[in-house]
Amino acid sequence: MTQAGKALKRVLKIYGITQNRLAVVMGVNRSSVFGWVNEIADPPGDTVVKIRKALAEIEPAAAEEFVRLFWGDSEEDEK
Repeated sequence: MTQAGKALKRVLKIYGITQNRLAVVMGVNRSSVFGWVNEIADPPGDTVVKIRKALAEIEPAAAEEFVRLFWGDSEEDEK
């Protein structure tokens, strides 16, 4: 699974955020979010930043968790 997709899937589940809600806040099609979450497509780097900003608007803690999971220390996450 892509790192962004893996992090996004986990954050959406933990914080109860729907793919549709994220898509609406980001101004993208829900199918784009579906693709990222289900490993069909990788979000480009600038889109990863937009995902973080949208999550911050919905639930600031979700944005922090996304950043931690995506850019954090992968060795620490495996413990």
